Amino acid sequence: MILDLKNIHIGNLIRERVAEKGMDSFRICKFLKCTDSEWEKIQSQKSLDIEIVLKMSTLLEYDFFRLYSQHLILYAPPANAHYNNPANKTSSLPHYRKNIYTKEMVDFVLEQVENGNKTKSQIIAEYRIPKTTLYKWISKYNHLKKEK
Repeated sequence: MILDLKNIHIGNLIRERVAEKGMDSFRICKFLKCTDSEWEKIQSQKSLDIEIVLKMSTLLEYDFFRLYSQHLILYAPPANAHYNNPANKTSSLPHYRKNIYTKEMVDFVLEQVENGNKTKSQIIAEYRIPKTTLYKWISKYNHLKKEK
């Protein structure tokens, strides 16, 4: 299954992971302290309370939050002109770098190029991946494919 990071349906993804792990609903309901009907409702929802996502990430040993991080990397609007404004640096919240690409992210982008879904220029423009980074990925991963 190809994951659509633009339209994340967390309930479906949790349902898929439960099936992969072969867990029964009794164990999940006990862990979440919910009824079978509540569990069915959870699986049908496009978005969920963050506590439920955290609990499901723990139980299913899968970081569902990473899906949203990848969405931000691909689709968040470019930083505005005031990004480096000193007022932005006084936040008490932790600061995370946006340009951290996971293996899944790199695979997704390279698959778009290989399948002809997007050109290199479109990838660079739409996802704001630096040209040098994209070409390094192409070079590195084509080299690895040749070795296999």
